[in-house]
Amino acid sequence: MSRIIAVLLWALFLGQPAFADDQAKLTGIWKLAEFDIEFQDNGERRPIYKAGTSGYLIFTPEKRMMTVIAANGRKPAKSDQEAAALLRTMFAYSGTYRLEGDKWITKVDVSWNEAWTGTDQVRFYKFDGPRLAVVAAWQPSRQEPGRNVRGILTWVRGN
Repeated sequence: MSRIIAVLLWALFLGQPAFADDQAKLTGIWKLAEFDIEFQDNGERRPIYKAGTSGYLIFTPEKRMMTVIAANGRKPAKSDQEAAALLRTMFAYSGTYRLEGDKWITKVDVSWNEAWTGTDQVRFYKFDGPRLAVVAAWQPSRQEPGRNVRGILTWVRGN
C-alpha cells in the first residue's frame, strides 16, 4: 500500500513541472497573428472577419488571462444600430484560468458577451516555436445560426 502511495506521489510531482513550464511559457503578452473559423459540418475554414483582426492575449503570473480581439476597419458608432453592430466585430473577456494537459480553462468573470460570464471557456493550445497555436471548443456560430464553429488562432509574443 505504501508503495502505491509513493508511486502516486511521485507521478503527481513529476507532472507538476510540465504544468509549471507551460505556465511560465504562457505568461506574458501575445499579439494576434491569425484568426480563422472552421465550420464543423463541412470543415470549411475562413478568416473570421474579411478585413482582418487585431488583438491581444495576456496571461499574468497570478493565473488571470484577458483578451480583446477586434475586426480591423471599425469606425466609431453614430447610431444605436451602429453601436450594436460593433459588438459583432469583437471579442473580449477575462477570468482566472487553470491548465489541464493541452488546454487552458478560463472561468470567465467579465465578458463582452454576458452569456460567457460565469462559464468555463475551454481552449486547446500548443507551442509552435515562438508561436502559440490555439483552438477553441465547438460552439454555435454568431454569424451563421444553426452551424457550429470553432476559432483557430495563432499568437506571437508582442506588446
